Amino acid sequence: MNRTSIKLVPTFARWLLGLVFLVFGLNGFLHFIPMPPPPGVAGQFLGALFVSHYLVVVFLLQLIPAALLLLNRFVPLALTLLGPLIVNIVLFHGLMAPGGLPLALLVTALWLLVFWSIRSAFAGLFRPHVPTQ
Repeated sequence: MNRTSIKLVPTFARWLLGLVFLVFGLNGFLHFIPMPPPPGVAGQFLGALFVSHYLVVVFLLQLIPAALLLLNRFVPLALTLLGPLIVNIVLFHGLMAPGGLPLALLVTALWLLVFWSIRSAFAGLFRPHVPTQ
């Protein structure tokens, strides 16, 4: 694998991550992928989120970063917005609906690849002390 193809990996990961969240975010509003409610606690949990209109905010928080990733604009902001969503997706599938866990882990891996490629943008977050002005 040469250097050019290695540099393309984060770009491909960014595009794929953006595409996944664009599709699932749009599906939240347009319902073009039929998704019956999962059984048990997972269905109850999603039912409560749906009835409370909480999912409207979640779908918007998927669409906005997806567009930013696909346009290659404000990528650190997009990753910051998607981070907590991905944690919740992994927890949901890990604890209540394990059938979706492989896709959740793939999305996590894509997020980490994109994050690693722009980690310098987050350098300030990992300083133990910040000088006051």
